[in-house]
Amino acid sequence: MTERTIERVIPGAETSDGAGVRIKRSLGQQPSLRLDPFLMLDEFGSSDAADYIAGFPAHPHRGFETVTYMIEGHMLHEDHLGNRGDLRNGGVQWMTAGRGIIHSEMPQQEAGTMRGFQLWLNLPGAEKMTEAGYRDIQPEQIPEIELAGGRIKLIAGVLTLDGEEHEGAVTGRSTDPLIADLRLAPDAELSLPVPTGHNAMLYLYEGDANMADLALRRSAANVLGDGDRISLRGGPSGARVMLIAGKPIGEPVVQYGPFVMNTREEIEQALQDYRDGRLTA
Repeated sequence: MTERTIERVIPGAETSDGAGVRIKRSLGQQPSLRLDPFLMLDEFGSSDAADYIAGFPAHPHRGFETVTYMIEGHMLHEDHLGNRGDLRNGGVQWMTAGRGIIHSEMPQQEAGTMRGFQLWLNLPGAEKMTEAGYRDIQPEQIPEIELAGGRIKLIAGVLTLDGEEHEGAVTGRSTDPLIADLRLAPDAELSLPVPTGHNAMLYLYEGDANMADLALRRSAANVLGDGDRISLRGGPSGARVMLIAGKPIGEPVVQYGPFVMNTREEIEQALQDYRDGRLTA
């Protein structure tokens, strides 16, 4: 077994998106701060409604997938395909933009806390123009694994623990993503397999945790070197950590706002299609 260690840290930067939703963006702040196949990672979290109430009015996407994980709060997804999805505490929405989708994500609360994550997962060039799709994944559909050192909420991918294979709510994607919300018990250790060759990162969002005696940075992408395993120790109050890993695509990435393709010409085509009303045709 080869333990992964922290190679670099990308702190989350305060910014806003949509109609003024305040977020912390780690991956995707700029083109050099991506982790193939992941394009962007946003953390949102506030008890001040002014930070989220304007939401994300209707906007287009092409060429990638979005994974939204709501830890606390209530948001409504609607898209041009007629999908409606209520994203509530513990739920996930997995949207494949493919050749084109126009959707909105609007808060359904006027007060209280809203917090969670949105991850942009790239598609290989051969899949960028596939049909758009959407999955509304309820909390009870996401497997939870109880271990001596804590609990794993397995959003995507497959984990083999003590000879038993556990499948997440989403599997079978070409980039083989592994996405899990890890809850570490106070002062407890948690060791998990991560496929060799996958790019991987850890994002600490509650408590404290160490990896090989090096503290994880809070609200940051703690990017890991290669290996086949990670080992974490929770702090005195425990910790919650997002584990995100995936098979790199290794293709050129050309991004213009909500469009992510392989070439500039494909971006220009996406813009033209959107202007002409053909993006979702």
